Amino acid sequence: MLDVNRLNAGEEHFRKLLIRGLAGDEPAYHEFLQELSTHLRSFLQKRLASLPDEVEDLVQESLLAIHNQRHTYDAKQPVTAWIHAIAKYKLIDLLRRRERRDLLTDSLDDDASQFELASTANAEAASDARRDLSKLLEQLPDGQRLPIVHMKLEGLSVAETARLTGMSESAVKVGVHRGLKAMAALIRSDT
Repeated sequence: MLDVNRLNAGEEHFRKLLIRGLAGDEPAYHEFLQELSTHLRSFLQKRLASLPDEVEDLVQESLLAIHNQRHTYDAKQPVTAWIHAIAKYKLIDLLRRRERRDLLTDSLDDDASQFELASTANAEAASDARRDLSKLLEQLPDGQRLPIVHMKLEGLSVAETARLTGMSESAVKVGVHRGLKAMAALIRSDT
């Protein structure tokens, strides 16, 4: 069972270190990256149990992406949600690369240019989908957006999401339901 106080303390600790680092405190930023690497390693090992050799590379890719995107962090939002979202995108990229590599080794004489065109189109579509999803999520109140991010994007359980957000489990479920309904309405209104 997860300790809520430990989760909240960890969230706050990461947040303070990152904010101090963004303000120019190099030792705080170095400590943030050091502790983050341990956190990411654990986070990714759970998700890559079948590919343990890929974990360390993915930790490094995630750290680099977090460093490069540090200016996008909104201090009003949970830092772990932001971190996990970046790490999950890196994980998805890894799985896509592996699938492509598997496809290439299975098909010996496929037309490479058609494969590259399809891959580029898929990557662009995925990028567009992430951007559109972010725009939709930005329009939701925290009580709907955070449960969707934690449960649907990060894969946390209702109980874990409740502990992380400070909401009751039933409020988390209602938030997800209403948030998805609101997002569907936003999509319908755009078409």
